[in-house]
Amino acid sequence: MPLTKLRILTYRLTGAERRFGLRTLVTLSSLPLFGVVAAFGLTPDTSTLDIAPETITEAITLPALATASSSTFVRETVTQSGDTLSSALSRMKIDDLDIQHLLSTDAVNQLSASIRAGKRIQATTAQDGQLLAIQFQRSNAPDLAIRRQGDAFVAEEGDQLTETRVVMRSGHITSSLYGATDSAGIPDKIADQMAETFSTNLDFRNDLRRNDTFSVIYTVNYRNGEPVGAGKLLAAEFINAGKPHRAVLFSDPLGRENYYTPEGESLKKGFLRSPLEFSRVTSSFSNSRKHPVFGFHRAHTGVDFGAPTGTRVKATGDATVAFAGRKGGYGNLVILRHQNGYETYYAHLSAFASGIRPGRSVGQGEVIAYVGSTGASTGPHLHYEVRITGKPYNPMTIKLPGSTPLDVAQRARFLQQTANWSEKLAMLRGTNLAALD
Repeated sequence: MPLTKLRILTYRLTGAERRFGLRTLVTLSSLPLFGVVAAFGLTPDTSTLDIAPETITEAITLPALATASSSTFVRETVTQSGDTLSSALSRMKIDDLDIQHLLSTDAVNQLSASIRAGKRIQATTAQDGQLLAIQFQRSNAPDLAIRRQGDAFVAEEGDQLTETRVVMRSGHITSSLYGATDSAGIPDKIADQMAETFSTNLDFRNDLRRNDTFSVIYTVNYRNGEPVGAGKLLAAEFINAGKPHRAVLFSDPLGRENYYTPEGESLKKGFLRSPLEFSRVTSSFSNSRKHPVFGFHRAHTGVDFGAPTGTRVKATGDATVAFAGRKGGYGNLVILRHQNGYETYYAHLSAFASGIRPGRSVGQGEVIAYVGSTGASTGPHLHYEVRITGKPYNPMTIKLPGSTPLDVAQRARFLQQTANWSEKLAMLRGTNLAALD
């Protein structure tokens, strides 16, 4: 063989060897990978019919399940207007026999007589419906808890945290006092106290002006962190037509509380200007007025306040009941006898307040009767008179007597006790504070 051909053949063999070496290297390096794949697959022609199945049994420990007898359920309702304790309990699907047992418990029996709307009742029952415990919310006392002991129920007062917090709020008048206090989140009880406190200097029926402003500082009672009711008004300011009226609460050494200006002038006058909180004058004092029933002219010796039947009528000053009964055209009438020859008449009443009878002492602002339309009357209203030694005077213009001022010793105590509230009113002034507590 020629030498040239031999070299070419040697070169080709050498290239083939090289290609074989490279393929061998790649193939060998890939074996582990293909080995892994083979572990998870079967050759297409492999038959599995002759593989015998094997059953493996393993014991597993399960958690213990609660038995039905250990389950309890909590039901809750809020008492509604017209509710009895029995109807409230029935609404929670309490067993009738359990209700009877509960109502025979002395504590629950007493509670049943004073049930009020808006109070929470919470019952705990077993799964079969048996009553285990029940808790009643009360207004001025800790919750009352009743727990089953055998076939009987035992009452105990709840261990609760009670506290009193001071709240400051302010607002402005857009339409009415109560509309404004509602918008500011002020409870009606505090609004009532503010209206009564300023009633000797402000007529809330006629004197209110749009954009009048007010600020109040008062207490709120809390139980377990939740508000349960408004407390008392501590201080207030009402700016009417640009003129400020201020009040602070002062407690004397005997514990008697009254409202004063920050300068120490008592706001409790001898008489309130009106015996009704809110109303309108429908007929004024007159020496000659055509009588709406009889048709002829005669003197109208008082002022008529239009108000719905049942509106509360208050004593305008400390007094003794001189008369309470029916009297001619006055219809149902209360006459109060005050000091210094003053008398006040309250006529056309629908009913008298409990305990109002001749000889009974009443305090200023105490409810003595309710508006009606008895006697010579064309509709529900209150006829109100002020008489001095028997002679009638116009209740809206007569100069009413004031109250006794603070003596020198009490004045120092007053300034020390009320300075904090006066400072807070000054802070609130002009801020239109919605709420701060």
